[in-house]
Amino acid sequence: MARKLAAELLGTALLVYFAVGVATLSFGFGTIGGSFAAGVVATALAFGLTLLALAYVLGPISGCHVNPAVTMGALLARRLQIADAVGYWVAQFVGGILGALLLWATFSSSPLYNRTKTGLGTDGWGVASRIHIGAGGAFLAEVVLTALFVFVILGVTGKTANAATAGVVIGLTLTVVHLIGIPITGTSVNPARSLGPALIVGGLALHQVWLFIVAPLVGGAVAAVVHLLLFSASDDAVPQSGS
Repeated sequence: MARKLAAELLGTALLVYFAVGVATLSFGFGTIGGSFAAGVVATALAFGLTLLALAYVLGPISGCHVNPAVTMGALLARRLQIADAVGYWVAQFVGGILGALLLWATFSSSPLYNRTKTGLGTDGWGVASRIHIGAGGAFLAEVVLTALFVFVILGVTGKTANAATAGVVIGLTLTVVHLIGIPITGTSVNPARSLGPALIVGGLALHQVWLFIVAPLVGGAVAAVVHLLLFSASDDAVPQSGS
């Protein structure tokens, strides 16, 4: 179990460092110029490709959830015991915070970085949203996006699925989720990914982070219920990955 928790902590930290790092460079530093669309594509690919790599490396150890919402889905789909799920959640949140701290330490050495202005790839609604979506719309979007993501994970990691291609499908799904989600909320679908950066940036991001913890967990629960309704319990296996 210690190896599994270490894998979850490491995987979540790496996901935050690399993927949220690309988001910060794209939208905070403006390294992609004035093109918002280019930033969306770059960030979406960063999340998808990072998770794809982690799925194949860490999947055999812990299932590579690296996301409390995925662990919620696995728990309710009867693939994980509650004690193990709690351990996964602790490791993931700690990993998210450590990854954000490491990323902040990296950017802080740049004279162009300002914690409040440049940010750290945080999520938000209202003035913090590209389309100024309200809290209700943001909550709904995060539930739907997370439900799709976790549902795909549960589906492609069942016993009858092809394990060799599962990581590719999961990574591409996370990419698509970010393509639509970034203009809406910045895209969380992962409470650990949202909490770490919000703790460092503070202010509005920290005030709004509750939504990006609760909504993805609800989405993970919805995915598990739908999966149980559509698939036989004999298809269950530990999920290989999660954003």
